[in-house]
Amino acid sequence: MLSSPQPTLLIRSQELEEGQSKGFIINGTNLFVLRHQGNLVAYRNSCPHRKVPLEWLPDQFLDYDKQFIQCATHGALFTIEQGLCISGPCHQQSLTSLYVEERDEKIYCTIPEYS
Repeated sequence: MLSSPQPTLLIRSQELEEGQSKGFIINGTNLFVLRHQGNLVAYRNSCPHRKVPLEWLPDQFLDYDKQFIQCATHGALFTIEQGLCISGPCHQQSLTSLYVEERDEKIYCTIPEYS
């Protein structure tokens, strides 16, 4: 019987302010989490177009205006809320979302075992 993956502690809540993003590699899974309009979202750090990490600089996943997630390799733009590509070569494809939660002033992410 397979057990469900347990949430992994990423960071303390105060380490991720509004409009910030932060990348992690946990057990071989490259991911990032960001805070937008008071909500947290987490995605695998892999562009659906070329399967490359999205950022050129550490923890820089958003466009200049902090309205979209941007792939630094070819400029594709993804909605923050759904990870849907709205511009670029992977148009209408999506980032792989991960379950993220905030409790006891800490941010946790559940990383599927198949990652």
